[in-house]
Amino acid sequence: MPEAATLTVSEHRVTTADIALPPPAVSLSQDREWCCVLVDGQWTRIRFHDYDEIYAIPGLYETLFYDVLECASPRTVREMLQRCLHDAGVNPADLQVLDLGAGNGMVGEELVRLGVRRVVGVDIIQAAAEAAGRDRPTVYDDYFVFDMTNISDGDRRRFEPLELNCLTSVAALGFGDIPPAAFANAYNLIARGGWVAFNIKSDFLESEPGGFDGLIRRMIEHGVVEIHAEQQYQHRLATSGEPLIYTALVGVKQSDVPATWAL
Repeated sequence: MPEAATLTVSEHRVTTADIALPPPAVSLSQDREWCCVLVDGQWTRIRFHDYDEIYAIPGLYETLFYDVLECASPRTVREMLQRCLHDAGVNPADLQVLDLGAGNGMVGEELVRLGVRRVVGVDIIQAAAEAAGRDRPTVYDDYFVFDMTNISDGDRRRFEPLELNCLTSVAALGFGDIPPAAFANAYNLIARGGWVAFNIKSDFLESEPGGFDGLIRRMIEHGVVEIHAEQQYQHRLATSGEPLIYTALVGVKQSDVPATWAL
């Protein structure tokens, strides 16, 4: 794995951005990984989970995570959803998707490639919406910026006319970026019989019950969701070069997550 990559961008973006990773011998937990970026002659250190700083530099997200660290999650989840839809005889053009933790639109772009009818993004970070509008202005039919853990009745009414029947959330769950309550609230916006496709670090599903592990297991055991496909795969490389293993799941919604569940 290269320790650095050079980003060449259009005249409307930064001229170049050099990315330097920590030495491979430095082992960092995933939520503490960082890189240094050279923009206009100045080096800046950015933590991977400081998404607002990453989104502010055009092309950095794609170059860092996809070109250098070989992220495969948007394509992997899209392909799994595509296979499940095919097996169920469902036309992707019938889907109206809520993309939770939409970021700058990498997953939305895959959904458009799949041929869905509508893609609606939601993210808690204003910089994500701005980056999506800058980098992929034709991907999202609408993009909402708010905290899904505190969704109000008024917010819910904004989604009703969209008739959402699919939820995606890719590389966004865990590490506190999207709490279980936010995922449950987004899930409850999807029509019964709708599809859900998401991924999460495998360690979070194999640990002691609690957090997402507890929520997903409870949803499956109580028939809230019917899982159609589950797959472990390499999400991306860590800065040390070691593989980060995630689990992707695709299922069909059977009922809402009960409000009585403590999340």
